[in-house]
Formats: sequence, C-alpha cells, structure tokens
Amino acid sequence: MTTKRHTPGGQALTELVLAVFRLNGRLLAAGDRLVSDLGLTSARWQVLGAIALAPSPQPVAWLARSMGLNRQGVQRIVNEMAEDGLVELRPNPNHRRAHLVALTRRGQDAFETASALQVPWANALAKGLNPDELAAMTRIAKLLIERLDESA
Repeated sequence: MTTKRHTPGGQALTELVLAVFRLNGRLLAAGDRLVSDLGLTSARWQVLGAIALAPSPQPVAWLARSMGLNRQGVQRIVNEMAEDGLVELRPNPNHRRAHLVALTRRGQDAFETASALQVPWANALAKGLNPDELAAMTRIAKLLIERLDESA
C-alpha cells in the first residue's frame, strides 16, 4: 500500500487548519466572555453582526450562507433572538415562507454595545502584531473560503 504524503504546501495548510480550529474555539470562548453581560453569546453576536452588516434584511438561509454556517443552526438562534426581542421577522415579497430577518432597536443597541466592547479587546489582542501580516492572513483566509465554496 502506498502512503500518500503531503506536499510542503499541503502540510503547511494542514498545520494552518489545525491552528484555525484551536483559534476558533478560543475566539468563541473569549467572545462569550466579552458579551455575556449583554445577554449574548458569540453565536448570537455573530448572527446579529451578519444581520447588521447585510445591505438589507435577508432570509435566514442567506445569512447562514454568508457566515458559512448551516441554515438550521442560524434559524434556531434567530428564533431565540426573536423571542428575546433582538430581531424581528418580516414578510418576504419574494418568498412566502422565508421571512426576512431585521434587527429591532434592542438588537441594534446590543450589536452596537458589543461592537464597542470589541474595539479595545481587538486593539489589545493586536498589540505588537504586524498589521501587514494580519492583512496577509486575512487575504489567505478569504482565498481559502473562495476555494472551499467553489469545491462545494
């Protein structure tokens, strides 16, 4: 049986993927701590952000796609946030059952407060890091996202 080996690029990518997995877990935990006093979790904050940053109210499926998550998980979070008054579901003129999700005033306030907490946190975490290297990492992450989307 022939053992397949990574190319140098494949090995480097594998190490990056493993580091991103570990980083993701730590970012979620840090996010939970950062917004817990607002009654949010990282997951809720992420969905609030997707809604806030969308050019207009979007259906859950579109929000999930933009975040790289599954629709069912985002739907559950949207339902919980609707019960808590953070979002509202509006009729969708293009689809009878796929409502559009919009922030309520309370949701907008929560997102703005969370964002204000994130600024000093991000600044402290970035201290001593090279902004150009961070930008390069961002470009690579976006390129990998595109490649993964193309292969899906």
